[in-house]
Amino acid sequence: MKQNVTPVAAAPSNERMIAGVAAAATALGVAQLVGIPFGARADARAAIGAAVVDLTPGPVKEWAIQTLGSLDKLFLAAAVLVVIAAIAAIAGTFETRRRPIGSAVIAAAGVLGCVAVLSRPGATALDTIPTIAGAACGVAALRLLTRHFRPVPEDTGDHDEPDAGRRRLVVLGVLGFGVVSGVAGAVITRLVHSVAADRTSFTPPRPRTSAPPIPADVQPKGVALPSFVTPGADFYRVDTALTVPQLSHSDWRLRIHGMVNREATYTFADLAGFAVVEKVATLTCVSNPVGGELISTGVWTGYRVADLLAAAGVRPEADMVLSTSIDGFTAGTPVEALTDGRDALLAVALNGEPLPIEHGYPARLVVPGLYGYVSATKWVVDMELTRFDKAEAYWTRQGWAPRAPVKTESRIDVPKSGQRVPVGPVVFGGVAWAQNRGVRLVEVRIDDGAWQAAEQGASYSNETWRLWSFPWQAKSPGRHTITVRATDNTGATQTADRAATVPDGATGWHTVDFTVTGT
Repeated sequence: MKQNVTPVAAAPSNERMIAGVAAAATALGVAQLVGIPFGARADARAAIGAAVVDLTPGPVKEWAIQTLGSLDKLFLAAAVLVVIAAIAAIAGTFETRRRPIGSAVIAAAGVLGCVAVLSRPGATALDTIPTIAGAACGVAALRLLTRHFRPVPEDTGDHDEPDAGRRRLVVLGVLGFGVVSGVAGAVITRLVHSVAADRTSFTPPRPRTSAPPIPADVQPKGVALPSFVTPGADFYRVDTALTVPQLSHSDWRLRIHGMVNREATYTFADLAGFAVVEKVATLTCVSNPVGGELISTGVWTGYRVADLLAAAGVRPEADMVLSTSIDGFTAGTPVEALTDGRDALLAVALNGEPLPIEHGYPARLVVPGLYGYVSATKWVVDMELTRFDKAEAYWTRQGWAPRAPVKTESRIDVPKSGQRVPVGPVVFGGVAWAQNRGVRLVEVRIDDGAWQAAEQGASYSNETWRLWSFPWQAKSPGRHTITVRATDNTGATQTADRAATVPDGATGWHTVDFTVTGT
């Protein structure tokens, strides 16, 4: 006689979604663990993130830099994980014992991860091993979890089928394994491959030509302005590296080739044959909006790029140096900017210390007077002499101008927007810059009043910013506006016309609203 049986309900869709996420976490975690010996070049997650950066339209990248600042990389890394989790959750809902659709999605993601890894500079087929291992474990995890989700009759005697509580415990256990292994793999990889100890052991060369001392009066008194020399920890950072490259000074090589008479490859030992110089220079990012903070000044130590190029023998037809970072980033710099006496440097130290790792250790380019995207290549390993009509660099392919001299600009640091200022004497202030031309005059206007000359700190050089202050008598309560403009040493005053950062830097006067209070 046929018995009626009641099947156990299938696992809720939310549990299947979590199972998909758990499988993806396992895939990523195993890939991180297996990838420890390989280092960052085999990290599929970072490779996918880098590919996303490369494929993102220029205006979107610009928005991210201006909106998120130095947090843009953290945001992108988190966004990649969120997208992976979302896809995995959806895939988990379609996975069944007979239709491994979710497993196919994980396998396809593994293939895409391998493609992304192979697209990175210096990657080989061996670097795909962690991704393949991770994808295989992810598929196995999802298949294992799916077994626990199939409905079975209550009276089959299959007492091994877990109840809902045990089922959730298995899913959460797999998820926990993936998360813990991923974090552990990332931490161990960073510790194993970090060049922090190498940086600590590296002693920067002593400059044969030291920079002139910085006088105390470069810093205006009575107002809290940025330090004339920016500490390394506070130096602005904008680059495309999701994972900071780890390159030791003993492994570093610089190849100079292309339109040269003699191709050359330099090690740090080879650089000992060149003069070491020290230079104080202000660097500015082209993404710096009017009033922005993507500008810093440092004391740089290194070797004149002009000396390195002279040793290679630059051919007359070359008008651009295409410099390349160890992570594949490129910048196109006019040859004249590297050879016209402005002391463009292959820098190896900042403020007397080895370069911070995130700022290019062991070597980077510093070219006064040009925005960073055409000049300030970090972790530089290759310099090709070529022409602007033959090659394009990373950002110029995205719509930025191929040549990018820094524009004359100024900024108000005090007061801050919306600040409340008491009645009585106050001192406002800020910074102005016009690298390679220098700042002659800074003027301030309160509301719609006349322009008045601000007091300026001493001018150190044409390659550095100039700090300014403006004493003012706040007579009565009310809302006010302060505006600033600068004039460079050529006699050109910065324009009031507002322009966006793309394609060659923002323009316009910086204006701040503030309120004078009765107390």
